Amino acid sequence: MRRTDAAGRAVVTPLHGGPDALGVPLHDLSTNANACGACPYAVQALLACDARHYPDPAYTALTPVLAAWHGVVPERIVPAASASEFIQRISIAVSLQARPGAHVWLPQPAYGDYGRAALAAGLQPVEHPGEAALIWACEPGSPLGQPEPGLARRVAALRADQTLVLDQAYEPLRLSGAPSLDAARLDRVWRLLTPNKALGLTGVRAAYAIAPVDVSAALLERVHRLAPSWPLGAHGVALLQTWVSESCQAWLAQSREQLRTWKRRQIQALQAMGWLVQPSETNFFIAARADSSSDTAVLDLQSLLCALRERGIKLRNGASFGLPGCVRLAVVAPPAQDALLSALGEVAR
Repeated sequence: MRRTDAAGRAVVTPLHGGPDALGVPLHDLSTNANACGACPYAVQALLACDARHYPDPAYTALTPVLAAWHGVVPERIVPAASASEFIQRISIAVSLQARPGAHVWLPQPAYGDYGRAALAAGLQPVEHPGEAALIWACEPGSPLGQPEPGLARRVAALRADQTLVLDQAYEPLRLSGAPSLDAARLDRVWRLLTPNKALGLTGVRAAYAIAPVDVSAALLERVHRLAPSWPLGAHGVALLQTWVSESCQAWLAQSREQLRTWKRRQIQALQAMGWLVQPSETNFFIAARADSSSDTAVLDLQSLLCALRERGIKLRNGASFGLPGCVRLAVVAPPAQDALLSALGEVAR
């Protein structure tokens, strides 16, 4: 999306799912939030939190709780305002740490913030991960919801002068399959965790990273120094404290069972209408109409998305991920599925 600044220069606004100029969609399939949310235990914690005061800037109580849950020392926990904020921060930190002209390796397709942050930090994309100072990974990946090809091999080949960040935003919403990395390999990478999608509360911006066990002390210090004051507000702290509770995790496990049932129903219904659905291991997937390969079909898809949006239904255009002619859909409850199917039928007529 493009707009202009006061001087008339073009400004690119990142494209995301969710609310837009028309407000909050009645049926939103454009984001990957857990359709079973919001988690009631997290909501209770948010309502009870005291937002009259600053949080402890060192997060003295929160950090050990997160560390204990992951079985790591507290020094490896790095609070972040959001995944996007940490993506910006680690990109700058690696750029400052690396030699001039350093590179970044990006999976394809991938979340657009990886590339935007790298370019802003002066890191140029490269085709081979062995040439990159910063390597990005996301598993299960978005928008495909599939394993990252070659991830274990890239981790095994990591050098001391390289940083690999594994975005685990969708691991809590994994409905099938298994991670590519065992505990030993996970200890070699930065892990980025954002529980708000899994808890159905994307409006609360809160995240944290886990540094590698052998992280460079200089890089870790730089990452901390680049953080804004109080990256987490009171509501973010409350969300993360609830995230590691037994009640919250039990709710999440139950929601995954429900999502599996809903996903089967949703895919079967779309396939019955002639849509082609790609396999995924998550609560979202890529789909396309059977005629989606032609240029005319790509243009017609945008018209279809606009017509659906007018009916209160929003899907994510795959063109923003480099997948023209495709859409990404979140798994939603049957009433929302039925609304989508009815709208698709209306538009087709």
